[in-house]
Amino acid sequence: MLRESVQRADGKVSVSDVTEGLSQATEIAQAPMLVEFAEAVVRRDRPTVDRARAAIEKAMGAQAMVDAAATVAAFHGFVRIADTIGIPFTTAVRGADDPALRESAGINRFYRVQAAGTG
Repeated sequence: MLRESVQRADGKVSVSDVTEGLSQATEIAQAPMLVEFAEAVVRRDRPTVDRARAAIEKAMGAQAMVDAAATVAAFHGFVRIADTIGIPFTTAVRGADDPALRESAGINRFYRVQAAGTG
């Protein structure tokens, strides 16, 4: 999803940003602000969520804030659903996930991947 949306916006993203934080390779408008919002939602840090939400709305508009909130909610929900019903990461994309993408994103360093012996 992230790669597709960045391509549509003519931006650039480094997938390692997912696990290592924003890098110079990523060119997404307002990226630091959006990351702060997403991380605050996951941490359930209400004061930071409120500040980031106001900053996004001021800089990008109300519709962008709604889009950002929907995106954060969707990704947060995907992980919770997968964990709840026990979907192992090894069956992602019907077992045909991209090992190079997993490596470049830093996913192979996750405990669960190492414990499964596929990282």
